[in-house]
Amino acid sequence: MIKLVFVLVATFYISNTDKIPVVDLEYIRTNYDEAVSNETLCKSMIEELSKNTSNTTYLGYLGAFQTIWAKYTSNPISKLSTFSKGKKNIEKAIKSEPENVELRFIRLSIQKNCPSFLGYNSHIDADKLFIKNNLNKVSSAALKQMCLKII
Repeated sequence: MIKLVFVLVATFYISNTDKIPVVDLEYIRTNYDEAVSNETLCKSMIEELSKNTSNTTYLGYLGAFQTIWAKYTSNPISKLSTFSKGKKNIEKAIKSEPENVELRFIRLSIQKNCPSFLGYNSHIDADKLFIKNNLNKVSSAALKQMCLKII
């Protein structure tokens, strides 16, 4: 009994000392498509996701929102810098989890929609094929729909 109380108290203490906010993936997915036309939403998602870059899926979405944010930046140098930062975060996430369907979806969606002169388009065919071959592993209905829409 004493051990059980100790475990419960320790679990409560540890969970309350963790100050990293957890953002629901469904919330992120819902806002991902909308961020392209909503500057305020895009900025708030970057701020929220920047707080937890240890999660590779969050890091991938952070990179995606950063590349979208380049659209809202007026200075060409800042646009390129912001886009490059986002691209780097997407690639870092995929390097950590190359078999993650969601990360490959993120990269594919950015590569298909960014201007070709940026040269970020070398994985389009491979990511499409990977997503098609692994779509059955996706449990989220929203993510599955997003993948089907892009492939």
